[in-house]
Amino acid sequence: MTGIAHIDGLVAPRSVAVIGASEDVTRIGGRPIAAMLRAGYTGRILPVNPKRDSVQGLPCFATVDDLPQAPDAALIAVPALMVPETIAALGRKGCKAVTLFSAGFAETGIAGETAQKELTALARSHGIRLLGPNTLGVYNVDIGYYGTFSSSLDTSHPRPGNIGIASQSGAFGAHLGALARDRGLGCSVLITTGNEADITVADAIRWMVESDGTDVICAYMEAVNDAPALLAALDAARAAGKPVLALKSGRSAVGARAAASHTASLTGDAVVADAVLADHGAIILRDPETMMDIAYAASKRIMPTRHSLGVITVSGGAGIVISDEAERIGLPMPPMPAAAQARLKQVLPYASPVNPLDCTAQALNDPSLLETFTRAALEDGGYGAVLCFLTYVAGSPSMSDVILQAMTPLRKAYPDRIIAFCALGQPDVLRRYDDAGILVFNDPCRAARALDAVLRIGAGGARPDRPAPQVRPVALPDSTPDEAGAKSILAEAGIPAAPERSVQDAEAAVRAAEDFGYPVVLKILSPDILHKSDIGAVRLDICDAKGVRAAYAAIMDAAATHAPQAAIRGVLVAKQLSGGVECLMGINRDPTFGPIAVFGLGGIYVELMNDVALHACPFDPDTARQMILSIRGAALLQGARGQPPADIAALAQMLSRLSAFAAGAGPRLRSIDLNPVLALPDGQGAFALDAVIDLEEGKPDDGD
Repeated sequence: MTGIAHIDGLVAPRSVAVIGASEDVTRIGGRPIAAMLRAGYTGRILPVNPKRDSVQGLPCFATVDDLPQAPDAALIAVPALMVPETIAALGRKGCKAVTLFSAGFAETGIAGETAQKELTALARSHGIRLLGPNTLGVYNVDIGYYGTFSSSLDTSHPRPGNIGIASQSGAFGAHLGALARDRGLGCSVLITTGNEADITVADAIRWMVESDGTDVICAYMEAVNDAPALLAALDAARAAGKPVLALKSGRSAVGARAAASHTASLTGDAVVADAVLADHGAIILRDPETMMDIAYAASKRIMPTRHSLGVITVSGGAGIVISDEAERIGLPMPPMPAAAQARLKQVLPYASPVNPLDCTAQALNDPSLLETFTRAALEDGGYGAVLCFLTYVAGSPSMSDVILQAMTPLRKAYPDRIIAFCALGQPDVLRRYDDAGILVFNDPCRAARALDAVLRIGAGGARPDRPAPQVRPVALPDSTPDEAGAKSILAEAGIPAAPERSVQDAEAAVRAAEDFGYPVVLKILSPDILHKSDIGAVRLDICDAKGVRAAYAAIMDAAATHAPQAAIRGVLVAKQLSGGVECLMGINRDPTFGPIAVFGLGGIYVELMNDVALHACPFDPDTARQMILSIRGAALLQGARGQPPADIAALAQMLSRLSAFAAGAGPRLRSIDLNPVLALPDGQGAFALDAVIDLEEGKPDDGD
């Protein structure tokens, strides 16, 4: 997609034909017409039905050929067998955008998938952009356009506003729209993509990025059918300062099966998807309630660059609850400066002015305290957001005037900060705060989570983008190499290993060990034995020639016993390094996003705690360093319990080079495992002690 015009006719048409139009406002072909008539659609509605002269008071045409003009868009609500001829007729007429409500395509199986591909090719041959099949359609509140048969419109229409929704699922997308409406949020645009034969969620996001009326984008995805387009759309959203709140389903085995049957798409690994989408600026969510909370906060278009929270409270207990939640989600609540604390103590001696700033129930008797403490938090504390826990006090009609009088000047004085209330009360009273630019939540923990997300968005936007490292094509062998071959290939990419040598007999092993100096490690060398230690084909802590000979014999015997069909290429003798922290890093090729790098500590930290960081390849050393320091066990690399800090710079350099290698290696690279990687003390480097490269069998390539 190269611009908004590519689907502008679909989302903002000046005229729309409804193929299969119905007089019955409860039928698929009748609901869109009824909704547009109620909303005062500013364009022309052209019903098509060979059995009627009029539909819902509008002139009706027997066929597409009979239409008096080429419509900007068409809604198709006819049986699947009639769809191809309808598409062809619309193409001949000059229509360039079609919303296909009809089901019975790829979601039904192989035959339906074939029919969908043929339909897509037909649409493209006429220059038609196709939404669906199996879609609930589109609405655009700003022009009264409702190209959808959603029954959510039966109760009331959406509110106009700066939130947009892009959803693969029609019903769930409409549910999000109804949630926004019932929450009082303005959501002007909904685009549901269904089977995504042509138009995808990525196209919908890009349209919203380029639309002046949309500032916040909510996205629901069941699969990623065009990863490059989606990541490009997310990058464009980040560059435009428009947050994308993403909820991706299919995380569980049951959910993944449901997604496949519902949208005829396979989901990729959920953890990988989360990591990659987040790297491109998406806010990853798990539930619609949180999505609406964040959309509400972000829709005010205040994105502070300071990721910190100040809390003003009339309840010490509420301050503790908010502090606990902030610590859980990683939202900083730094204390107030000592001088500011002293001044606040002079104002209210029994206050707790640290953070939370507890002005106690005395604020009920003297509302000026609320203004004094909030001003101090904004001015002296410098917090990106200030959350005032006022509960039912703020919801009192008798108190609201006083509170607004105190807070409105602060709202104007600090336009780049968020001021939020946690309050209960009558909706019309609370709405006055919202109208004044003060966010209102009824739950302190939900407030903390929403503020954290918006503050992270603002802080993330303030960080400059880092250039990716240069990627060069990588020549791969025609089959999976053994450990020595893998290390040799990686060495050319600047990824160091411990000193080592391949040998074919015990005496050569002794000579290698004496050249390296004891202690040494011996391992079987075979492309067919990837997990050498599992069969006893690795020996550590060998300190003399006698030990080398014994280890050599034991390793060869283990290989013959446990892997008699394996190709044995000898034994690898390596200098045994010690005194550092064992880590792992590797690459796995994701079917959707390509090569993904992983980093974690070795041993139980990965196996039991799943403590790893992921990132799409390639990336620079600074990004690699961020990955390394993001794991929960990073303290072990930074010198915990008196140990010397590890050489994190060397680890980051290695991880970045590995990512560039993977990006240049092409699709035949399935995975790389460097486990363990030994990070020696700072300044002494990092070394891959074991390496496995797994390739698709085939001819050698150059990474193209």
